[in-house]
Amino acid sequence: MRASSIYTFLLLALFGARGTAQDTANTLSVTRFIEQVRTYHPVARQANLLTEMAEANLLAARGAFDPVAELTNNAKSLDGTNYYRNTNPELRLPTAFGVELKTGFERNEGVYLNPERTKGVATYLGLEIPVLNGLLIDKRRAALQQAKIISTRSEQERLAAYNNLLFDAYTTYWQWAGAHQLLQVYQEFEAISAERLALVRLLFENGDRPMADTVEAHSQLLNYRLLATAALQERNRQAIELSGYLWSEAGNPMLLPENAIPDSLSTNLEAPEALQAEVMNNIILNHPELRAYRFKLQEMDVELRLKRQELLPVLKLKANLLSKEYYDYKEINPAYFRNNHQWGLTFKMPLLLREARGAYRNAQLKIESANLDIARKSFQIEQKILQYLNEAKLLRSQLQTATSMYNDLSFLLKTEELKFSQGESALFLINSRESKVIETQQKLVELQVKYLKALYAIEWASGRMR
Repeated sequence: MRASSIYTFLLLALFGARGTAQDTANTLSVTRFIEQVRTYHPVARQANLLTEMAEANLLAARGAFDPVAELTNNAKSLDGTNYYRNTNPELRLPTAFGVELKTGFERNEGVYLNPERTKGVATYLGLEIPVLNGLLIDKRRAALQQAKIISTRSEQERLAAYNNLLFDAYTTYWQWAGAHQLLQVYQEFEAISAERLALVRLLFENGDRPMADTVEAHSQLLNYRLLATAALQERNRQAIELSGYLWSEAGNPMLLPENAIPDSLSTNLEAPEALQAEVMNNIILNHPELRAYRFKLQEMDVELRLKRQELLPVLKLKANLLSKEYYDYKEINPAYFRNNHQWGLTFKMPLLLREARGAYRNAQLKIESANLDIARKSFQIEQKILQYLNEAKLLRSQLQTATSMYNDLSFLLKTEELKFSQGESALFLINSRESKVIETQQKLVELQVKYLKALYAIEWASGRMR
């Protein structure tokens, strides 16, 4: 078999070997990577703590309505004389309507007992009612309502934290994947160039090629070796950055294994316009940051209603139904109420109401500012989505063009290699064609990474990453 025929056969074998499937045994898929980030990353764990802290605050706010048991016991004895002994166990029950119920009994005895106290045992059932300030809402009820709203808002804050974390993780993953694919491209052409150099040297020794071809082949090999070294350095840098998102169940940072490889960069080039209607229709209702703003607005509305109540005077009515023995309320009738009761009235009103008026106005201004924040945030989110949608459309078009160009240049390279094997071309023309293929393939990888990042940016801007 002639040397040129051997060279033709080997060139075809080398060209056909390009683009072989990568080993999947050590593949770190994007799905598995994101699941690990979602489960073990400290930011994800802190986001989960937001809801737990909100639940704890809600429990504390409900505690303001817990029944309270209280015991008061006072006694005095001097020189063998029992001056007095007052024992008063009491149970108070705050209610969600602002009325506080209470019951208890007094046991009073002694020589010098205060005449206001009933000697012996006296039982009472009573209540305390805010008539003006505090009738519709008070600090306890406001705190409970706000704690409920915060509990719901914390879930939106958790989703917003996940949204930001996962977008950064996706971006880092695809940058690592792109760097790995570029390294494979350069290593593949380095290997092809090394084998071509060996073949050209063989042809030179047989007198079929001049020495200049061996120098040309050797310089091309060195060029690819430099490119592969730089690509390896970039791939390692991206791997280290990706390791920042890998954490163990025990909360310890992990390093990406050296033999780990990413998913393929191949993407579905469906038109991003299909996402536009869905994203823009649901953004205002479902974006976690906007929902969190609206829940914050509800908290401010509760505060405004409280401040409005505090503009009213304080008027509290206290009333107790009394019994001479332990809860002996037999034959209760109007005459019993007239003869066995205790009541009181408390009234308080600042004359200028400057503190209450200032607090109320401040609450109004906070709501006005929050509404402006919501409008501004909505506009910013819409602008980001439109920006990334437009970017994805342009990148999709560029990807289609670059793919077509790569296919054409690859065909021209293959043709040039065949012509070279038949003695109708020069090696520098093959190198020139090959350099164009590598340049286009590099551009194709960069566009694939940018396109994937743009698609995920649309999801991130719309707050849909979970």
